Amino acid sequence: MQISAVIITFNEEKNIERCINSLQGVVDEIIIVDSLSTDKTQEICSKYDLVKFYTQEWLGYSTQKNYANKLASFDTILSIDADEVLSFELKQSILTIKAQYDNISNPNIIFSVKRLTNYCGSWIKHCGWYPDIKKRIFNKSIQWVGDIHEELLYLPSTKIKLLEGDLYHYSFHTTSDHIKQVEKFTDLTAKQAFEKGKMISCFGIWFRPKWKFFRDYILLRGILDGYAGYQVCKISSFATFLKYTKLREYYREKE
Repeated sequence: MQISAVIITFNEEKNIERCINSLQGVVDEIIIVDSLSTDKTQEICSKYDLVKFYTQEWLGYSTQKNYANKLASFDTILSIDADEVLSFELKQSILTIKAQYDNISNPNIIFSVKRLTNYCGSWIKHCGWYPDIKKRIFNKSIQWVGDIHEELLYLPSTKIKLLEGDLYHYSFHTTSDHIKQVEKFTDLTAKQAFEKGKMISCFGIWFRPKWKFFRDYILLRGILDGYAGYQVCKISSFATFLKYTKLREYYREKE
């Protein structure tokens, strides 16, 4: 079985080389579709013979990934983000399935992985962030769907197999990176909720962030991740507050 790694990028000079290096000796080509980066992403990618680099204006998460998958030479896709890295154990698991399977054909099987996030230098093993199971190896006929948290659309008969080993996720280098993502994603999720007709009361805006923090920090044991765990849970709680506040603003603008 031959595998095409597929990555979509935009200004990933901090991450992309680490990701590409982790794929060496595991995949048979690396497809990168870049949405017009202004940093050194393309320059870094050009150093690697395994990489096929394409540019495409941003189409949205699912559409961009589906476009990239179509460029793959092989039927089996390994979908990976620029800020992710294969652990040694996960590499071995992928090499094992490459030897065992001639091909992955729809709708037979999808392989999922456990994602372990590095937050500002600390590994987050609680807070509801681990194991963050993601479906990442599949036949390229399977499509991504969804505007924000994209998912694979597959038949109910498809078997999902979890691979051994972690996918390392270098998510946020600084607190500012986290805050910027919160601003971006709460804009999208609030708009999506509004378009679906979802409502939120004043009590909900007060209560839900508090419940989010209590659940992640106490019930999901974020406290065991030290200060980084506290920070993750606190900002996640704030993101919940921000999402519902923005949703309420949409309804006020409608009045």
